[in-house]
Amino acid sequence: MVDEIDLITALGFLAGTLTTIAFLPQTIKIIRSRSSGDISLLMMGLNCAGVFCWLIYGFFIHSSPIIASNIITFILIAVTLILAIRHK
Repeated sequence: MVDEIDLITALGFLAGTLTTIAFLPQTIKIIRSRSSGDISLLMMGLNCAGVFCWLIYGFFIHSSPIIASNIITFILIAVTLILAIRHK
């Protein structure tokens, strides 16, 4: 039973890591080009709100993978959204 729980937790951290780093290329592109003309602010705003909801959900169910990945993802998306608004 312990090995199964560890495997499930590891899978959660892997999923969180992959979805978190998915935003890095976009953030880096906006920083380098100082342009965000191709970014949908509505999509980024909805995504940011959704990640925040996942974060709150993670706290309610005491899930470390969900909490950790969504804290980082929320910060990354928020920074990307701020940069996108600034460079529109």
